[in-house]
Amino acid sequence: ANPEAQGTSPDQQYVKAALAGGILCSKCVLGENGGREGEIGNPTELSILRAVYMTGVDIEDLKKDSPIVAEVPFSSEYKFMATVHEPTPEIDGDGCDGKLIVHAKGAPDRMLKVCNKQAKGGSLKAEDVEDIDEKYWTEQIATLSSHGLRVIALTRGTIPSDEVTQDQALGPEFVNGRDQPWLTFVGLCAIMDPPRPECVQAISEAKRAGVRVAMITGDHKDTATAIGHMLGLVDEQYSEAVTGPEMDAMSDDELKAAVMTHNVFARASPQNKIRIVKALQAQGQISSMTGDGVNDAPALKAADMGVAMGKEGTDVAREASEMILADDNFATIVTAVREGRVVWDNLRKILLVNTPINNAQGMSVLFGIVCGLPDTPLTAIQVLYSNLICAVTLGFVCAIEPAEDGIMDQPPRKVGKRLIGRYLFLRIALATATLTCAVVGSVFWARTYQVGMSDEDALRQLRSQAINTLDFGAISVTLSARFTYNSSFAMRIFKGNNFAWYSVAIVAVLQVFITYVPGLNRVVFGMGPMTGIQWGITILMMVVVFVVMEIEKAIRRVLKAQGKDTDDKEKWIFDDTEHPDVNMDLPKGASHLNLVEMTH
Repeated sequence: ANPEAQGTSPDQQYVKAALAGGILCSKCVLGENGGREGEIGNPTELSILRAVYMTGVDIEDLKKDSPIVAEVPFSSEYKFMATVHEPTPEIDGDGCDGKLIVHAKGAPDRMLKVCNKQAKGGSLKAEDVEDIDEKYWTEQIATLSSHGLRVIALTRGTIPSDEVTQDQALGPEFVNGRDQPWLTFVGLCAIMDPPRPECVQAISEAKRAGVRVAMITGDHKDTATAIGHMLGLVDEQYSEAVTGPEMDAMSDDELKAAVMTHNVFARASPQNKIRIVKALQAQGQISSMTGDGVNDAPALKAADMGVAMGKEGTDVAREASEMILADDNFATIVTAVREGRVVWDNLRKILLVNTPINNAQGMSVLFGIVCGLPDTPLTAIQVLYSNLICAVTLGFVCAIEPAEDGIMDQPPRKVGKRLIGRYLFLRIALATATLTCAVVGSVFWARTYQVGMSDEDALRQLRSQAINTLDFGAISVTLSARFTYNSSFAMRIFKGNNFAWYSVAIVAVLQVFITYVPGLNRVVFGMGPMTGIQWGITILMMVVVFVVMEIEKAIRRVLKAQGKDTDDKEKWIFDDTEHPDVNMDLPKGASHLNLVEMTH
């Protein structure tokens, strides 16, 4: 029944009395002037406080006038909390002498089971209290939940004043352990807590990246399913939610199958969360769990990556986690996944740059002598110099390379995959061979122009040719390696990483410096000034190395389009991708989880 005429609003006193349970049976604190700054508590409870505050009621005065005598703390296991108060005539009316008032609020389906009366229109006057109509309330709960609203039930009851003492520790049986239902159902509070826009976008990005997102919640099944639709978690493949009681009835094998066909888990208990994590791990999935409460700690610990909330999370949850979200935003997790992929890619790029350069330094000396050069094409000091300058400049470039286009369109790599897979190994071998051939070939080519020179001067020029071909060829390898798949024959090569061109300039200037500075070139490096023809050979070899590396990438793009594994996803001889068997048993004591946050 509606207590107000059509088109009118209830007065302050009505709101204060009807929603008293949401105010008194709460530990939440509104922010300054009813705002969000400094608020403490979850959005559902805070919305009730804010609704009352907006009518002009002084929340703190109301709490002071009706202090808590005893309480049943909230737990995700039984999904309600209750507080006991001295009666207040303004809220509870007359006729409460020798009695205490009990306010209980929680999951509607749980509260409905302990109620035998209902308050018409939220009025608690004796003439407005009647037998409860469970069917009506069940329909209302389903309707509100199906629209994605988070629903909480407010109930009220009375007990003799000698039944509870001040600050007595009460358990859930105080509410649900009585022989008969005894509370009065006051009403339902429903709020829309819509997903953040960036969260919806982040989940979409995660799906493209092959990261499956599942939602585990204590909400009603219909609410969870509706929110799942909003988030894009419920689709043709994952079409419905599964509830905690349904999971409790499943065997381990049934749960293993269920976690692969459901993305939404409603009315989940702490035990359910642990079993979900272990079932996913048993299926070979790498599992990350987010949480903020004390009861989430065991599941956070069991997951491969526990993620705790930094703002709203408890100390216990943070201690059990490997990562803490400073902004409590799911989108940050997807950003972290993206950055992790960038780090992995850049490590492989560093290997692709430094390893061929280091290999070519030694191979050039070896094959130069094997091919008939009278002396080594590179001196020891030249090798050390090339190693140092290329690692510090060109290697550094790849370490800070930004994310490539399409990095979040790739599937996750398997656990146990090594940095160097088959294709990276082939790329390193190709770059090594190309650089070595370029260095040795340029030396033999330059020899054909050394007519009438002394042996000492000829050797110095050849060593200048070798070191410049090597280091300018290293620049080509670096510029090509900046993009794993995308072609470097594009304007993108000039964008995204200015340090790449700073490094190229530093290497080029230093090469000219050690080639022409008197004393430094002859005495330190055993080099001599180069001719224009030699510089032409150097630039040509630089282009050849770049083109060869780009042709290899083009071939890999074609193979990838044909469905070939060019991402090193398949197991190689050095990989250890076998997934160990997972013990599905709950940790000791986890079957009796009933943890509450300590209050001071």
